[in-house]
Amino acid sequence: MQLEEYFDFLSPDDIRIKGHRIGLEDVLYEYIHNAMTPDELAVRFPTLTLEEIYATLLYYVRNKADIDRYLTERLAHEAHMRSEQEKNPTPVMLRLRKLRAEREASKQQEPQSALA
Repeated sequence: MQLEEYFDFLSPDDIRIKGHRIGLEDVLYEYIHNAMTPDELAVRFPTLTLEEIYATLLYYVRNKADIDRYLTERLAHEAHMRSEQEKNPTPVMLRLRKLRAEREASKQQEPQSALA
């Protein structure tokens, strides 16, 4: 089996582990930024086999410059999308924010009423 056969290259900015909805970036983020070992990654992503995890890590090592660029672009895109969501929240997000604010306000009032 060729290494590339472990992945679905859906677009230049969307590489998934074949047969999963898990992106290459999900596994590599945990590996790079959280220093997870392959065994820890297997616990974090229980639907992946150790073979798939090692294939992901090997693909990263063999294509480090390209994958570093891919990861940088993914992180920038995700940050941009979060920013856009903050600027243009959906009705559901607005409702959740309102509920959260109401809950926080009621929590702040509880200790005051207990002192009275």
